[in-house]
Amino acid sequence: MAPHHPEDVRVKAAKTPRRAVAAADRTRQPTEVRRRLIVEAAVPLIAERGYASVGVRDVAAAAGVSVGTVTYHFGSVQEILSEAMVLNIERYYAALNEAAEEASGAAEALRLLIDALFTEDTDRHWRMWFDYWSAGDRDQDPEQAFAGGQAKRYEDWHGQIRALVERGVADGEFVCADPAGFTVRFAALSDGLALQRLRQAPPLSTEDARRHMYRLVETELGTGGR
Repeated sequence: MAPHHPEDVRVKAAKTPRRAVAAADRTRQPTEVRRRLIVEAAVPLIAERGYASVGVRDVAAAAGVSVGTVTYHFGSVQEILSEAMVLNIERYYAALNEAAEEASGAAEALRLLIDALFTEDTDRHWRMWFDYWSAGDRDQDPEQAFAGGQAKRYEDWHGQIRALVERGVADGEFVCADPAGFTVRFAALSDGLALQRLRQAPPLSTEDARRHMYRLVETELGTGGR
């Protein structure tokens, strides 16, 4: 799961943007490269401080560029942070999807997904996810950019889970008459457990979070979830 860990992102964000400090280098970089450097630098800031606590000066300092460079390429701090959140989330779920595709069967794939959802390293991902979840309402986002982006993330995530269940049913690993319903419950339980884990009210370990997810799979999908 190394590709999606926030620690990996922080290493990249800390090293890469500093190559953009020299003015001569900056003039040679295409707009999309500069934007990417700025967004990369914003990812660990959001993970560590939270979306509401990160400003344009913070992002500029982390990226090794001037405030003017940041404001030239982005219309608002919200735009930077929205792209940074999407970048982190897409990396995270891309890694989960890759793990699932390499599994020998649907049951193993679901187990790998559950294991990857709840680790000490993924707590930062979940903080960003819930921050992203509420950012649109908090900032009164008139264009629903945040809400629309998260809806797409959920659609993709639900599609991945449902495809695994249907694959398991077709292969005889699972017994499930309602893959869509199971998908909703799987996603809802993982979100709820992640929030409880972050708040620790009541306390919840990663092992217990996984155990609850395993139980859902075992109960609803039959022996294939064991």
